[in-house]
Amino acid sequence: MSKRDRAPTAKPPKAEPERQNRSRAVAELLPAIGGAAFRRFGFVQSAVVTRWPEIVGERLAAVSTPESIRFPMGKKQDGTLTLVVRGAHAPMMTHLTPEIIERVNRFFGYAAVVKVAIRQGEVTKRPERRAPPSLAPAPSEMGETLKTIADPELKAVLEALAAGVAAPPLNLPKVR
Repeated sequence: MSKRDRAPTAKPPKAEPERQNRSRAVAELLPAIGGAAFRRFGFVQSAVVTRWPEIVGERLAAVSTPESIRFPMGKKQDGTLTLVVRGAHAPMMTHLTPEIIERVNRFFGYAAVVKVAIRQGEVTKRPERRAPPSLAPAPSEMGETLKTIADPELKAVLEALAAGVAAPPLNLPKVR
């Protein structure tokens, strides 16, 4: 019997995937675009970039910025942190690499970085953070009720809360 003589066999229909009648998070449906961009440059956590001044201090953050963290294949530790450092500050940063490694590892909570590579380049200036509004004394009508509180710490917190409530609203741009 040849192939032509055989009757065509019908393929069984593909079963439809079972529907899941539940709400799903957007993160489950779409890839994390920001996370993918940071992972492309080696950052497991984007917080390393955004919190760089907190990690190394304002002085070092003014002249450096993290560029990437490269890990060995299949690992999430023993990585190499690449920093972009403003020209003349590179020799100073090489002397401070043990301290930078310690601070970054303390931020991660494990030995994520074992080596720092320094590349000279231009560091973009970060937007300056505005100082929080100064705490004004509590309005006199609220101050009378706060005098009876014995705990000084609780009293200070409640006075700050009262001052925040009594403060005029911020002038924010209108959203259309």
